[in-house]
Amino acid sequence: MNRRGRQWTAAAFGALLFGVSGVSGATDQAVAGRQAGLQQRLDAALRHRGLRGARLAALVVDRDSGAPLYARDPDRALVPASNMKVFTALAVLSALGPTFRFETEVRSNAAPDADGSVQNLYLIGGGDPALTSEDLWRLAADLRRVGLRRIRADIVLDASRFDAELWHPSWGKLSSRAYHAPVSALSVNYGAFAVEVAPGAAVGDPVRVAIDPPVRFLRLSNRATTLAPKGRAELTVDRRLVTDGEEVIVSGGVRLGGKPKIYYRSVLDPVRYAGAVLKLQLEANGIEVGGDIVRGAVPASAVELLRFEGRSLGEIVRLFIKYSNNNIAESLVKALGVAGGDVDGPASWSRGLRAVREELTGLGLEMDRITMVDGSGLSYGNKVPPRSLVAALLVGQRSFRFGPEFVAALPIAAADGTLEKRAKGAAYGVRAKTGLLNRVTGLSGYGKLPDGRVAVFSVLVNGFRGSAEEAMDGLDGFVAELVAPTATAGPVAAQVGVGR
Repeated sequence: MNRRGRQWTAAAFGALLFGVSGVSGATDQAVAGRQAGLQQRLDAALRHRGLRGARLAALVVDRDSGAPLYARDPDRALVPASNMKVFTALAVLSALGPTFRFETEVRSNAAPDADGSVQNLYLIGGGDPALTSEDLWRLAADLRRVGLRRIRADIVLDASRFDAELWHPSWGKLSSRAYHAPVSALSVNYGAFAVEVAPGAAVGDPVRVAIDPPVRFLRLSNRATTLAPKGRAELTVDRRLVTDGEEVIVSGGVRLGGKPKIYYRSVLDPVRYAGAVLKLQLEANGIEVGGDIVRGAVPASAVELLRFEGRSLGEIVRLFIKYSNNNIAESLVKALGVAGGDVDGPASWSRGLRAVREELTGLGLEMDRITMVDGSGLSYGNKVPPRSLVAALLVGQRSFRFGPEFVAALPIAAADGTLEKRAKGAAYGVRAKTGLLNRVTGLSGYGKLPDGRVAVFSVLVNGFRGSAEEAMDGLDGFVAELVAPTATAGPVAAQVGVGR
């Protein structure tokens, strides 16, 4: 290059250098302006009419740097509702790993004889919280494959891996709704069943009812009638224990011409319910059951016929986080308490929660900030600040061993899980755990900012005065503003940073 060329290059480099310096100052001002704008928009979102009068706490940080982007009382401990499941998922994935599988064991007094018969069949619950009717069909088919054709006596059920406390005492008055399902070491269909109700052919006719699964353990008492198209429709679906199962009582009425509606209800005896579903599936596979379904101990001399492996823990976590399944969450808490295998006695809530706290402490979370009463968030005794939820979310996504499963389990805004019909203003831009109790809601997760960065956030609301729908709309508006194209932002003052 000649002298003149070198002079041009130097001049150009100098111009570029000075130009960048000028742009840098302008950029700093722009970032500051955008940051102030973000704070104003998020403050405005939390002034939504559905959140008026409520106690609020929120924190938003940059995922990679941890720098805070927005803070509002981030250390204020509030009832988190199902945001509590973030901690449960983190603990079990860390302790057991995403490929762990629960096992349900089947034994008998001896191997099937020449005719394929055994005396008793023993079903031993291993704490699998995600067994379904379909899984028990597969289990029954596997038993047929190993030669089983007939059970001369009883199906004996052993749920002794967990204690006998089916519902947490802090939950207060229980409903028949599926979200209050009992927690047992031997359970199927999340301790719940479905009742489909449709109007009859004419006014005054009994309504049409179908129970799924169609087991004899669930006995229908249909007291509901078909009403005129403009009649006042009130329908109740309940259940109660009876000698040989549970009576499902359908009362009230539905309007003529109305569409079928499905009601999900919990069972009261999850162990016998699981046995009834197994019997149904054994018979579907051509295996005769000669006796009854009973609870009992497994004799030491019993021989193993089968160990049925359930879904991977990664899949189970996805189910309970995406759809906020309380039964799975609490089952996992209990299971974690005896996961080591060298613990005397059955699993319990106290033992399980102790194991959860120890695991989270090992991950670096400050557990003195968190009051953990259960694993699902059903208890109003749980108290958590947004800072702790954000810290847990940061730990989860940074883990190479289980981070992908943890993040993928969260509902996607306007797409699936409990956010499928929510947060349309943040569609596909937010993955977050929802939470809802009476006068309590929350949303915690990840949001993609317009500049490509990812924000980690948690916002908790207690004591809102309006409807639950309005309160959830307020939180949906918060995340919509967070990921909106105008919401690119830099950090706020260091004094509100994560780690305080």
